[in-house]
Amino acid sequence: MPFVLTVDQRASRRGPDRVADVLARLNADVCAVLSFERTAGDEFQGVLATPEAAVDVAMRLVRLGGWSIGIGAGPVQAPLPSSTRAATGPAFLCARRAVDAAKQRPVRLAVRGAVPPDAADAQAVLGALAVLVGRRSEQAWEAIELVEGGRTQAEAATTLGISRQAVGQRLAAASWELERELRPTAARLLGRAAG
Repeated sequence: MPFVLTVDQRASRRGPDRVADVLARLNADVCAVLSFERTAGDEFQGVLATPEAAVDVAMRLVRLGGWSIGIGAGPVQAPLPSSTRAATGPAFLCARRAVDAAKQRPVRLAVRGAVPPDAADAQAVLGALAVLVGRRSEQAWEAIELVEGGRTQAEAATTLGISRQAVGQRLAAASWELERELRPTAARLLGRAAG
C-alpha cells in the first residue's frame, strides 16, 4: 500500500522558493511510485511504495529544515495515473489532513492514516526521530555520512582528521544508534496505519 507525502514550505512568503531544488534532489535520489511534483504554490506531493521510504524522505526533509511534512497512510485509487497531481484516494486525504496538522506541531511533522491509533503511534515515533535529526550539528552529520557510507569509525576519523574517539563522541551526541533503532519501529507503525 502506498504512502503519500504532502509537504509545504514554511515561511515561503519571507524567503526564496525552495521547492524546485528539493524536488530535483528527491526525484534524483528516491525511487517513488509517483514522482514528487509541485501541487500548488510552495507545496509538493509524492507517492512512495514502502513505509521505510516514507520515513527516509521525511527525515531528509527534517534535516533540510523549513518544511511542514504530512504523511498519509492508506489506500489510493487504482489504477494510478502517471502524475501525482492526478492521483486520488484516502491516502491523499490523509496526507492533506496530516500536513495541515503538521503546521500546528512543534516538530512540523504529522501522520494520518486508515488506522488512526497506529497513525498516532507512528507520528509519536517520527516526532522523536525528527527531534533527534533536527538537533544535529554539521560535524555530527559529517561523521554519520561517512559511517553510513560504509566507513569504519577509524576510517571516518582519518578522513575528518580527528581521533576515533571523537568520531564516536559525535555519533553518540547525535543519538545515531537511537535513530537506527527508531527508524524500523516508525516504519512498522506507519505500515500498520495504512490498514
